Amino acid sequence: MNDETLKTELLGVALEVARRAGELLRDGRPDDLGVAATKSSSVDVVTEMDLAAEKLITGLLAEWRPEDGVLGEEGAATEGSSGVRWVVDPLDGTVNYLYGLPTWAVSVAAEYRGETLVGVVEAPMRRETYRAVLGGGAYCDGPAGVERKLSVRPSPALDQALIGTGFGYLAERRKRQAEIAGRLIPGFRDIRRGGSAAVDLCDVAAGRLDGYYERGLNPWDYAAGDLIAREAGALTGGRPGVPASPELTVAASPGVFAPLRALLEDLGAWHD
Repeated sequence: MNDETLKTELLGVALEVARRAGELLRDGRPDDLGVAATKSSSVDVVTEMDLAAEKLITGLLAEWRPEDGVLGEEGAATEGSSGVRWVVDPLDGTVNYLYGLPTWAVSVAAEYRGETLVGVVEAPMRRETYRAVLGGGAYCDGPAGVERKLSVRPSPALDQALIGTGFGYLAERRKRQAEIAGRLIPGFRDIRRGGSAAVDLCDVAAGRLDGYYERGLNPWDYAAGDLIAREAGALTGGRPGVPASPELTVAASPGVFAPLRALLEDLGAWHD
């Protein structure tokens, strides 16, 4: 199987599992939805629907791609023999979902031998599906199946840039992140906090944000969105010379990326 055939096959699988999980989450949300468990802190929650969505996705992948590995937020971790690994966040933006806010998504990425080839972010309440294939550009399928090629906004001066960010669940980390944001905001047009890293990265790709940064993300949070942003023309990374990682994730239009990352480096945004 050549690379293009593999990319096409993986994209088809990613789109279908993300679509099905998105439908389950949108249509199956109980009115009395509550917290099923907590993770890193009492406010880092898991709902029964996170677990149900991951079970659906991993079940489909096991059926359709049994030789692949899987890494999922809610505990899925299997080694594969094919060189392909799926990196899955079944519900990115769980707190938004718990409260009935619309900014949440299903994030599905496929890596081959450590390189992300395919990324899909399904945002059901927006009725949008973001997708990218390495080297093939990024697209958004909107209502009624209308396809739009994604491209970042032309880079403004930093003081005219709209920047997205997020905050972790550990109290001391959030305090530090709030201090960083407070020091940054006078130099930007404004800062937004959407609550879903996957959606924020897609908003950079779609030109709805000029840039985005966050500390404390996990691979399933950014794997798909990072590829979508890059294929739309964004630059992405972590600290200087380092890819995006839990230490720091940055994505921005080319003219915003370097000064934004330099500010984050100067402020020590990569440590608690």
